[in-house]
Amino acid sequence: MPLSVALIARNAAAQLGHCLASVAFADEIIVVDSGSTDGTVELAARIGARVIQREWPGFGAQKQFAVEAARHDWVLCVDADERVSLELRERIIAELKAPRGFVYAMPRRNRFLGRWLRHGEGYPDWSVRLFHRAHAHWGSETVHEKVISRSPVLKLYGDLLHDSAETLEKYLDKQNRYTSLQAESMHAAGRRANVVQLVVSPFLRFIKYYLLRLGFLDGVPGLVHITIGCMNSFNKYAKLKALERAAQ
Repeated sequence: MPLSVALIARNAAAQLGHCLASVAFADEIIVVDSGSTDGTVELAARIGARVIQREWPGFGAQKQFAVEAARHDWVLCVDADERVSLELRERIIAELKAPRGFVYAMPRRNRFLGRWLRHGEGYPDWSVRLFHRAHAHWGSETVHEKVISRSPVLKLYGDLLHDSAETLEKYLDKQNRYTSLQAESMHAAGRRANVVQLVVSPFLRFIKYYLLRLGFLDGVPGLVHITIGCMNSFNKYAKLKALERAAQ
């Protein structure tokens, strides 16, 4: 089955080369760019990707646009700071010779503070990324977008490697933006925050990922990664409460 790789980018030149090299086995690579100024567009074109310029509408909408722009129905979606491991590449190639289904999730391994996480939220972090576009599509979420499937989701083993190589400061800045977008989306949908969510959500998240999912085995990077995730839960609801108060 012919395969298109679709990804979105903005000022991703530092990571994009490794990403595109890891998906060179595909029949087509599409990069939807939203105003890069660091050479991302030139790099993608030089490597052989088809580049489309489009203003930023939000993560979900931009990724779905890239899927719809593909020439082939089978699409693999990756981010600019991700790489397809050799094992995953071989499994994708083998699977497309005789597909067992139409939608596949793969384990995503995250690198954080210089360490590849093996537990907690960092792994296996199953992510739906390979699908036939007649059977699945990206949701319209502005952040933390998800693939909506009309078919059973099968598992495809082999790691999708996520290494943003960003500083902790930049990571925290990004999480701050994400929680703001989440709160705004929840507020627009009419959702409200309460004290129980503010207190219980971060606590349950810590129990789940640090203890039950063995995040403590990832040492200090695992602790920091999970603690930030817990703080994100608190910040999301706190910002939602602030939007409620501002609208009164």
